[in-house]
Amino acid sequence: MFEHDYLVSEPLFWLFIAATAVLVWGYYWGEKENKRLYLSAFNGLVDVIKPVDQTFTNIGGLIGYHGNFVTRKDSPIEKVEATITFLARQSLLYLPVSILIRKHDRLFVTLTMRQPLKEEGHLIEEKYARYRRARITNEARLNREPVRWGNSNWIVYYESGRMRDQLKKLTAIHADPGILRHIAVVPDQKKCFVFMIPKKGQVKACFEPVYRWIPSLIPPKNTA
Repeated sequence: MFEHDYLVSEPLFWLFIAATAVLVWGYYWGEKENKRLYLSAFNGLVDVIKPVDQTFTNIGGLIGYHGNFVTRKDSPIEKVEATITFLARQSLLYLPVSILIRKHDRLFVTLTMRQPLKEEGHLIEEKYARYRRARITNEARLNREPVRWGNSNWIVYYESGRMRDQLKKLTAIHADPGILRHIAVVPDQKKCFVFMIPKKGQVKACFEPVYRWIPSLIPPKNTA
């Protein structure tokens, strides 16, 4: 009846239809999963920061989201910015490559302080530190010391004993780092950076102790 009716009886035709259906399903599944992860992560940040205002912006379609959080004027933290990027779940064909190259989803949080920070310091998971992109610019001039945090090995980088003690204090008050991988204190930029591997329902629990601890980094004012 139709010129190409014979295709209906071809196994490859139905294989093509099935593969197309799976890829379409995968796109919508990946889009939904990434959106759920984004909402879980950013709602967790909002619960901790309690901003007076916030704006969320999509970046690159399904690549990720960026958030700006405006803090209260009496907060020692002037502003908070967060960027979350995802594995390519929307493309089942490319997802294995995405996992191979990127390894995991990523959540970067940048906290700008109202007052200057005195010295540099880092608390970084040892396994993550070996990753080729996890570089510390001033590593050569910093002291380093291993520390056990939760069930993993970490490295403390510091300029003085005070910074070392402050960083190790965090590991004592927050027993399980969970999804945390790197905490950086960078005085030249007057900023602190927190890197996490976001997982649904875990951002708030892991970020809150860090957010409460960061103001302790501000040097006490000299009193006459």
